[in-house]
Amino acid sequence: MAVMQQIQAEVDRYPLVLFMKGTPQYPTCGYSSRAVQALMAAGAVSLRTINVLEEPEIRANLPRFSNLPTFPQLFMHGELIGGCDIVMELFEAGELKRIVEEASAA
Repeated sequence: MAVMQQIQAEVDRYPLVLFMKGTPQYPTCGYSSRAVQALMAAGAVSLRTINVLEEPEIRANLPRFSNLPTFPQLFMHGELIGGCDIVMELFEAGELKRIVEEASAA
C-alpha cells in the first residue's frame, strides 16, 4: 500500500489521530508532549497515535498529505485540525474538549 493511502486509511479509520514524535508515554519532542497533555486533559481516551520516528515513510510524506510541515499533527474524522499551536489554542479556549467529545461520540 502506498504511504499516502496508508495515511488516508489511518485518518479515515480512527476519529482522532495524532501523528507525533514518540509515544504518549514517552514523547520525544516538547510540541508532541504538549499536544498529548492537552488532549488527555480534554478527555481523549481513544486517541490513536502514530510515532513518526518509527515510521520514516509517514514522517517523510505526511507534510505533503496535510500541507503542514511540522509535527505533531492532529486529525479528526479525516480532517486536519492542526499542530501543537492550534491544539493549545483550542485547549485554552475550551474547544478541544468539545472536539474530543464529538470524536468519541462517533
